[in-house]
Amino acid sequence: MTNQAIRLIISDIDGTILDDQHQVDSKLKDMIPLLNREKIPFVLASARSPLGMEPIARDLGLGDNPLACYNGALVIKGDPQAYETIIEHPLYKKEIRTFLELVKTEFPSVSINLYSGKDWIADRLDKWVQIEAAITGEQPMIQNVLMPVLDVLMPVHKLLLIDQAPIIQKLHDYLQTLDFPKTAFYLSKDNYMEVTAKHVSKEQALYEIAQHYQVPLEQVMTIGDNFNDLPMLRLAGLGVAMGNAPEAVKTKAKAVTKSNNEHGVAEAVEKYVLL
Repeated sequence: MTNQAIRLIISDIDGTILDDQHQVDSKLKDMIPLLNREKIPFVLASARSPLGMEPIARDLGLGDNPLACYNGALVIKGDPQAYETIIEHPLYKKEIRTFLELVKTEFPSVSINLYSGKDWIADRLDKWVQIEAAITGEQPMIQNVLMPVLDVLMPVHKLLLIDQAPIIQKLHDYLQTLDFPKTAFYLSKDNYMEVTAKHVSKEQALYEIAQHYQVPLEQVMTIGDNFNDLPMLRLAGLGVAMGNAPEAVKTKAKAVTKSNNEHGVAEAVEKYVLL
C-alpha cells in the first residue's frame, strides 16, 4: 500500500466504472467535483475509441481530462470530434500492409476493422461489423482498409479482426510463426484479435499520463477488473482490483474494492483518495 497521497487516478471502463447494465457508477459521479476541487485528475483508459469513450466521460463530468483510447495507442484531450493529441503510438505501416495483404489472401472470411483517431473504417459491412456497431453505437466508413495504410498522413492506431473463434485462433497461432517485430497481436475475446504497436499497453499509458501530469507513480491509483489491467495495477503506487475481477487479478493487486454493481470505484476513491 502506498503511504503517499494519491494525486492521479487512472481507471478502466467496462466492468469497472460501468455496472453490468452498462450504467456509470452514480456515486462516482458525485465524487468527481470533489476530486476536481482537490485537483486530482480522473483519467479513463480503455480499448475503446475516442467516440466510444466520450459519452461515458461526459456522463461522469470529466471535462477535458485526457482519455487513453485504444489501450493507450492514442491519448487525447478535449472534444473527441476536434481533439488535441497528447500522446500517440501508431502502427508501423510497412508491417501492417504486409499483414493485411496476408489476411485478405489466407483468411478471406475475417472481418477487418481499422481505427485512426476517431474514425472507424471497415472493409465490408458484414455481420461482425453490424454486431460491433450495435455494441459501440458507432457507424463505420466502408472502404478498402489498405487505403488509410497507404496514406502517409493518416496514423493507424488499432486494427480489430473478427470471425468465428477457431478461425481467429488459427490466425493468431499462425502469426506467432511470422516476423512482425514492431506489432503486437492479442486476443481480447475468443473471436476478437486486436493489433497495436508493440509497446502499447495500459501500463505504458500509465507511465506517460503520470509524466504528463508530473506525478510520481507512487502517487497514482489505478483501478481495473481484468488481466489486461494487471500491469497498470502492479506499476501504480496503489493498484485496486474490482470485487468482480478474477481471483488471480485480485491476489496480485495491492487492494480490492467492491464489485462494479456495488459502486466499487466510488468506494475506492472515498477510502484511499478523499481521506
